[in-house]
Amino acid sequence: MNPTLHAVLVFLETWWVELVSGVVIVAVVPLVAGYIVLVERKLMADMQARLGPMRVGPHGLLQPIADAVKLLIKEDIIPDNADKMVFWMAPVVSMTAALTSMGAIAFGPAFQVARDINVGLLFVIGVSSLGIFGIVLGGWASNSHYSIMGALRSTAQLVSYETAAGLALISGLLLAGTLKIRAIVDAQQHFGVWFVFLAPVAFFIYVVASIAETNRAPFDLPEAESELVAGYMTEYSGFRWALYFLGEYANMIVVGAVATTLFLGGWLRPFPNVRWMNWLDALPALFTAAVGAYCVYRAGKQPVRVQTWFMWGVALACFVVALILAVPLLVAPLKFLVPGLHGAFWFLLKISAYIYLFMWLRFTLPRYRFDQLMHLGWYILIPLAIVNVLAVGVAMILEMEYGWNRWLAMLLTTVITLATALFLLRLNDKRAAAASSAAPPPEEPSTEDSYAG
Repeated sequence: MNPTLHAVLVFLETWWVELVSGVVIVAVVPLVAGYIVLVERKLMADMQARLGPMRVGPHGLLQPIADAVKLLIKEDIIPDNADKMVFWMAPVVSMTAALTSMGAIAFGPAFQVARDINVGLLFVIGVSSLGIFGIVLGGWASNSHYSIMGALRSTAQLVSYETAAGLALISGLLLAGTLKIRAIVDAQQHFGVWFVFLAPVAFFIYVVASIAETNRAPFDLPEAESELVAGYMTEYSGFRWALYFLGEYANMIVVGAVATTLFLGGWLRPFPNVRWMNWLDALPALFTAAVGAYCVYRAGKQPVRVQTWFMWGVALACFVVALILAVPLLVAPLKFLVPGLHGAFWFLLKISAYIYLFMWLRFTLPRYRFDQLMHLGWYILIPLAIVNVLAVGVAMILEMEYGWNRWLAMLLTTVITLATALFLLRLNDKRAAAASSAAPPPEEPSTEDSYAG
């Protein structure tokens, strides 16, 4: 055999999983991001008693494809005197950082590009943070006062809340004792409990910080049209604008995957160490089959024949997936497929629930002012995150050095952390009341001023 061909075959045999995973991430994630947008628009419409996108394809399911085609053929406008090279590259930086950070995320025990590197979680956080450069460079290269103001404000927001998110992650890493993705999940299986129950305050801080990091409402100040037109993306149009948009939704998947890995048990099912809960192993197949049955039920109620056919197609796909998930449970030689298939199901289900929380908050809460956003980050979340790290460390010392029960130690330190949170809230309320009382009253315009001119 040709030595070159032999070397290529050996390389493919060794790294084919990583290559396939990388291609899937690059090819599938933009499509998934487009359909996350469609789901968000559908959910928003449902909460507002309307239909949402319905015209392109059955139930509007081809709307993301139509949007992508429109953005590809849309006129590309570049401002005069803009730094063209930086203007072109800035959205690519944001999108590339979001996709690259997925390389170390394990979407199941068998789906990971970087094979469980020693600094897996650190790699995800570090690379995803590089997206800030795309925001700063895009605002600066646009040669627009609105864009540079939006970029500076976005950078301040991201840096502030990444600090709180990093401190929240430290609490989970103290419990896991490692940065390796697989080892973090294995630690939760060893403890027999997800870390969200041992460090609930850390999980709450991370949720709030991740909302701000991904520019989601109520912290979507970088894109506050009523204040800065459209923030750092004001001068962008067409496909370059879409790259920023895709980077934002890819980052939602990243922060959801990090939260799932560190706090929600990763690809583990609920109560993985409880034997009498083993019936949950059948839940993925039953859940998928139930979705297929619901599609069959709805197929007969569609007003257009093509929609009926589509519902039948979705039902058939669900039944096929349910069969794939059920066969390894019933056929003994295929038992080795259960961790990979079911682990991927649970992991994706948890990420979906996390992203749904983002959507639900967007439809519910009003937008913060920028001073309120920064006040929450620096005066409440960061001090609370520091106290929480110390509390988790104290709880671990009480357990390992003094033989305390783990749950008792964590409960005590969590109560102390919550008391600190109440103290910080009251302190900030007093500070705000003092500032408002010290402010001079607004001057009333005189009669002469009113009629001047």
